[in-house]
This record gives sequence, C-alpha cells and structure tokens, in this order.
Amino acid sequence: MTVRQVSVFLENRSGRLAEVANTLGAADINIRALCVADTSEFGIVRLIAADAVKAVRVLREAGFAVREAEVFAVEVPDVPGALAKVLNVLAQAGINVEYSYAYGPVEGTGKAVLMFRVADEALAAAAQAFERAQVRTLSEEELARL
Repeated sequence: MTVRQVSVFLENRSGRLAEVANTLGAADINIRALCVADTSEFGIVRLIAADAVKAVRVLREAGFAVREAEVFAVEVPDVPGALAKVLNVLAQAGINVEYSYAYGPVEGTGKAVLMFRVADEALAAAAQAFERAQVRTLSEEELARL
C-alpha cells in the first residue's frame, strides 16, 4: 500500500518555502511529513499532506510546479535498528531506495513512520517484500489520523 507524496519545485531563494507553507495553511491543509532537498538554484519540497488531492490543487492554483509520486509509509518501532530492518527487507529483494525521510515518532505509540520512495517499476515488488516480512505500511487515511 502506498500513499501520495506531493513534490513542489522551487527556486532556491528566500521566502519560497514559506510561500508553500502559507498556501497550504491558508487552505487548512495539514502537513504530515516534510523533506526539503536543494541545489544552488532549485529545491524540491516533498511532503505528505493530510489531503493530497486538495494540496495539489491549491498549490497549482497558486502557480507552483507540482508533481505527485507514490511512496511507502512504513510503521516501525521507535528503537535503534528499525530503519536497518526495513532497509534490509528492500535490499534482500534487490530494490533500491531512491530517497527516504521520517515522520515520527508518533506520540504515545512507541512507533515512528518512515517514508520510502522506490522506482515506479519496483512498487509492486516492494509491497510484496514488506508483506512477506510483515512490515506494516500505512494508508493515507491512517496517516491523516496520526
């Protein structure tokens, strides 16, 4: 099971990230997880929104360059070695992780959530690998409730 990630492409200049946050905040859209990567000229903001469909719509209406991708939201115990366990599941299946970031820990649960992006052609294999290893993936609805 995957969740929708929203990617926003920005010029690397003062205030652009704030504009994204202001746009989502004004539309009452909660950001559940966030990762920012940059180069000297451009940045990519990757985020999981409580309402991805609405987030894409309002960001595009505001003039942002937006793309959606499927990522895995994996629930893990909030303990040392949990990341390694999940990465080993993917490595043993021959699946490359393009990037990852975290949401968590989840208050009061002893759990954290890790986001993983794999190539589109590896999505089904990754889902099967997680299922075989009994690694729990979360739905968009479950993430929205955290």
